[in-house]
Amino acid sequence: GEIYFDGKNITHVSRKEQQELRSRMQMVFQNPLASFDPKKTIRFSLEESAKVHKIKPEVYKARIKQLMEYIALPEDLLTRYPKDLSGGQLQRLAIARALMLEPDFILADEPVSALDVSVQAQILNLMLDLKEDKGQTILFISHDLNVVYQLCDSALVMKQGRIVEQGPVEELYDHPKEDYTKALLAAAE
Repeated sequence: GEIYFDGKNITHVSRKEQQELRSRMQMVFQNPLASFDPKKTIRFSLEESAKVHKIKPEVYKARIKQLMEYIALPEDLLTRYPKDLSGGQLQRLAIARALMLEPDFILADEPVSALDVSVQAQILNLMLDLKEDKGQTILFISHDLNVVYQLCDSALVMKQGRIVEQGPVEELYDHPKEDYTKALLAAAE
């Protein structure tokens, strides 16, 4: 396949172009604990990408302060290590890390599947806020169609690596065309 971003095919861009694109695209992984270096503090993990992209210390320090307020976590967590935090705290911090570079696009790969239901709701509310209030573009990958319905404007259904159906979320839910989509929806009830 091919990957398009901002109308440009980026499937085979140079290393220099990849580096430029990385600041515009960020990722939130399924397992928040595994996405942080266990030997580094949370502050180090948040600062790392800012340093790589040559953001001035006064700018990224202010940004970290704003992001900690935004994700509703106290700044004293920045001195701690990943093992000392809950999955929900780590996933909110992973979202903050993704927002450090003020990306145009976030890829969220099953960001709530490893969390308990009450924490899932907190993370989903944060993602909804990013989408609705901040206008953040998010590609949200999930097997949970109820979550997809709650968060997404449009969706595509994949089976064995192939797209079998796509369209506005309401249309897919109200009038699924493919048997596979119908089966997924029935399983989600």
